[in-house]
Amino acid sequence: MSMKSPFFLIHALFYNRPSSHMSLIKGLLIVFTIALSGCAALTIIPRTATADLTVDITRGYVEPMPLAIPDFLGTTAQEKKLGKDIAKVISRNLEFSGLFRPIDPKAFIEEMTPASILQPRFGDWRVINAQALVTGRVVEGQDQQFQVEFRLWDAFAGDQMLGLRFKSVKDLWRRIGHKASDAIYERLTGESGYFDTRIVYVSESGPLDRRVKRLAIMDQDGENLEFLTDGKALALTPRFSPTAQEITYLSFEKGAPRVYLRNLDTRTQEVLGEFRGMTFAPRFSPDGNQVVLTYAENGNSELYEMDLRNGQKYQLTKNTAIDTGPSYSPNGDFVAFESDRGGSQQIYIMDRNGGNVKRITFGKGRYGTPVWSPRGDLIAFTKQHRGQFSIGVIKPSGEGERILIRDYLVEGPTWAPNGRVLMFMRQTSRNPDTSELVTIDITGHNERIIFTTTAASDPAWSPVLP
Repeated sequence: MSMKSPFFLIHALFYNRPSSHMSLIKGLLIVFTIALSGCAALTIIPRTATADLTVDITRGYVEPMPLAIPDFLGTTAQEKKLGKDIAKVISRNLEFSGLFRPIDPKAFIEEMTPASILQPRFGDWRVINAQALVTGRVVEGQDQQFQVEFRLWDAFAGDQMLGLRFKSVKDLWRRIGHKASDAIYERLTGESGYFDTRIVYVSESGPLDRRVKRLAIMDQDGENLEFLTDGKALALTPRFSPTAQEITYLSFEKGAPRVYLRNLDTRTQEVLGEFRGMTFAPRFSPDGNQVVLTYAENGNSELYEMDLRNGQKYQLTKNTAIDTGPSYSPNGDFVAFESDRGGSQQIYIMDRNGGNVKRITFGKGRYGTPVWSPRGDLIAFTKQHRGQFSIGVIKPSGEGERILIRDYLVEGPTWAPNGRVLMFMRQTSRNPDTSELVTIDITGHNERIIFTTTAASDPAWSPVLP
């Protein structure tokens, strides 16, 4: 499935305290229209000055905000089905964030009508304690096109907080639901959403002594699964480019382990660089023009940066220790990596050119798989101590280490693009023969299992899709 966005049309629909039905109709024509196509996609989220309903996500635990999301209205059977499905996607996304509690539709008092989606009876929603309300409708067009319009309301103040209209093809109805979820999340939390994203991971099947590992890709909620490799050659450590159009990964396709670059639209792939030994653990630079990876030869492993534009390679480390697991900082100025140069496996930070190496972990146990947060404020890691694995975060300064979860085996953390949620792989002592993908927020709360059709490992979270 292509990661590229076909045509989207978004209108902003916003106004405050409309006094008549005519003012509501005028609101449909307000302010701006933006054409979204391919990599030029842009979403603008308008805000109003009067509505101040927000969720404070800076605390350790947030009581979920109750909100109501009735099925989006439609006239035809197809419109009604799309409206119900899109509202379900929005509800599920917001509930899984842990910050919102969708109210059971059985409790709804007001029945949605074309007039009520423009002017709800807020008293009916306050009675059931809905602090926020989402209303919407779906209209079919020609040539498989459809239009979705939704509004976010502050049910207690009676204000519209946000309104958007999307136009696209029917096959992208789930993406409309994800984009609407992102807009609602951003309006209510002040943070960027992360629902219109994908996950690439290693799908595992078969007995442990004959394990088949192939690359798979899916939406962040586990839907739209697609296999990228056939499993004939072992594939590991997939990572997204900043555009979400390409991935790097390790493959044994031609015998020796090599890092490959794969275009998700054209399905073409190529080996990165001509190295005599093996290469692994690749990651893109923030601008997508370089890849940092590990090169191992004669029992020694070093970090290299490769320029994708001209193929030139630059050695970043040079010593007898094992250096691996590199990860760029969001601004591209630094690289975090793991090394045993101090006698045990620990996390280090260095300048992008390999200078000014600094160790940042000093706790008991071994630290590995550092991954820099998109916000730049934290580095996620895997820790092993006394036979137990943990996922934690630490500041780039080496301060503020926090363990988010401990279990039989947890590893491979990857960040949501807003830097508020982590995904990782977990095996449990109850079932050590299989593995699952789990998300958790950076406070250590809201642990969620992501459904996959097979055992899964080594996830990588994409940027928000264009």
